[in-house]
Amino acid sequence: MTFADADTIMTMIGETIPDLTGDLPVWARNLAYRLACLHRPHHAELLRAAGADLYFHGPDWDDHAEELRRRADELDSSAG
Repeated sequence: MTFADADTIMTMIGETIPDLTGDLPVWARNLAYRLACLHRPHHAELLRAAGADLYFHGPDWDDHAEELRRRADELDSSAG
């Protein structure tokens, strides 16, 4: 996963945790989304998906999730 491109990472996430409850450990899910976001920092849909996933890891991650959602909203508003 470390050297995979964003499409490969997102395919792996989709196949491994399609409903956000799969068998992938929390740390691996975080890593997968972080790597994908590094590849595509301006991809609003990806940022939203990463933020939504963070909400499943407890309230300690809520601020990070909100920041990802805010960045995605900014990207959408600047594109329109």
